[in-house]
Amino acid sequence: MSETFLHGVEVVNIDGGSRPISTVRSSVIGIVGTAPDADATAFPLDTPVLVANSRTLAAKLDTTGNGLGTLPAAMDSIFDQAGAVVVVIRVEKEATDPETLANVIGGVDSNTGQYLGMQALLAAKAITGQQPRILIAPGFTHQRVTGGVIALAGANGSGYTDGVYIINATGGTGGSGAQARITITGGAISKREITHSGSGYTAAPTFTLTGAGAGTGATITATIGTAGNAVVAEMIGIAERLRAVIFADGPNTTDAAAIAYAGDFGSKRVYVIDPQVVKSEDGALVNQYASAGAAGIQARIDNELGFWWSPSNQLFNGIVGTARAIDFALDDPNSRANLLNEANVATIVREDGYRLWGNRTLSDDPKWQFLCVVRSADIINDSILRAHRWAVDRGITKNYVIEVVEGVNAYLRQLVALGAILGGKCWADADLNTAENIANGHVYFDFDFTPVYPAEHITFRSHLVNDYIKEVF
Repeated sequence: MSETFLHGVEVVNIDGGSRPISTVRSSVIGIVGTAPDADATAFPLDTPVLVANSRTLAAKLDTTGNGLGTLPAAMDSIFDQAGAVVVVIRVEKEATDPETLANVIGGVDSNTGQYLGMQALLAAKAITGQQPRILIAPGFTHQRVTGGVIALAGANGSGYTDGVYIINATGGTGGSGAQARITITGGAISKREITHSGSGYTAAPTFTLTGAGAGTGATITATIGTAGNAVVAEMIGIAERLRAVIFADGPNTTDAAAIAYAGDFGSKRVYVIDPQVVKSEDGALVNQYASAGAAGIQARIDNELGFWWSPSNQLFNGIVGTARAIDFALDDPNSRANLLNEANVATIVREDGYRLWGNRTLSDDPKWQFLCVVRSADIINDSILRAHRWAVDRGITKNYVIEVVEGVNAYLRQLVALGAILGGKCWADADLNTAENIANGHVYFDFDFTPVYPAEHITFRSHLVNDYIKEVF
């Protein structure tokens, strides 16, 4: 309130009180793929394009009607499930699969700074206004890498110039595409990272440290073997930044291969579906990747039921079967569906229609084993974060603390009323909010909540008794 002298009456607006918190949109799908016959004006390469429930705009991915590339069929599968909001990133289809894969993985243009390939997902919100929460790349997430670089070792050397160096592999036999990131600290190699494992090597390639000064003694020795999918591996880092999850396709060969694929990752952000689905197109049966339809299912139930619902046991529209038979019975622990689910692989079962069946991510931490729990935490955390821009740079007073705490608690009560969480509360921890921290402009608020867990295993206990014989008489 101003201290300016006034002989009269004034009205002062008091900008106080808690602020309502709105839940961020959870159902936006981000897809990366190819479409050689696309309208290049509507879908420029490496650029996020928003398709909001519009088959008309999606049709511009296939101007000839030939269905070339991965995007046209994937968009059709998504829209079979729901009128979804989709951020599409089209990449160039090259003459060889490794070259196309490199376009999907992408990077950053050194001249313009533009994000390329899947990296453009990071720019989606700035360009389209929508942040993808469900990430897919049908046609590029199902392959396990054979003959790829799976480990780097060697001597650390000395006398090199500190920095981070990207090194492309040379030599080897039969393969290509391996790349490493080498970090030099204190003149010696401190970290060796595989940025691209490459594929097809029958003899290990060579990595030579160049451009790092006049050091000596450093060696980089590669080991080749079977590695996880390179697209999924790269996409995990993007998903972490976007608070998104990845719907990945399994290898579509055998149960054992699908289970081995799931073992390649330990991330709570990866949800694997196997096998492919079968659709009827122009009277012919064709296989399609299941990840697009599964993403559409998640978008549908987000909109109809809520982000806290599991996509499992939901109808998979637009399909007539699966690429290999998946036997299933609700009470059979040895069915193929149950064995896949036990190994954290979701599948599709026929039970009053075809249904997506499986709750679990590939997390190595049981706390995050359920997909709906991961997504609930992401959406709640991001909703609270984004709703508090108003609180930045305000004076830290008692009223300020009360307003923030009451606003978050009101939001958590709203989520309880909706059935999204079982309970939660926010508080300002006095032990963290010391005089030193407050004087440094740093204020802490804690909140907790209990998510809603899916009823994955239901047990009815049957008791055979003779207590009711007397009812006969």
